[in-house]
Amino acid sequence: MTATASEKVVGCRIASDADVVSARQLGRKIAGEMGFSRSDQALIATSISELARNIVNYAKLGWIEITQLDSGRRQGLKVVATDKGPGIADLAVAMSDGFSTGNSLGLGLPGTRRMVDDFHIASEPGKGVEVIVVKWLR
Repeated sequence: MTATASEKVVGCRIASDADVVSARQLGRKIAGEMGFSRSDQALIATSISELARNIVNYAKLGWIEITQLDSGRRQGLKVVATDKGPGIADLAVAMSDGFSTGNSLGLGLPGTRRMVDDFHIASEPGKGVEVIVVKWLR
């Protein structure tokens, strides 16, 4: 999706734990500036952290793009996480609570889906993952 004049976009390269922290902090800062409540700021920051952590753990390198959406009627914050890693073989299984290919609780993607208003994931094995989430300002 290309940004329009009413959208502001910032991006973060994700390749390390420090990048995860930076992306999380940036998302929280932007959400605060937009007027999101503290609880929604925390949900946004946690979602970004989960998505960025997946990039570091599974793909090693990727990108987080944070976009401020403003349609005139509605404002929101969109996060796009992309990588060119190994991808996800079975999205349905990956989106179920408790599934993990690593040493985790398996709550990252399903938890992220619950924290945001809109969630979309696409993956092709061997070609990477793209996750798009939106949290709307209330």
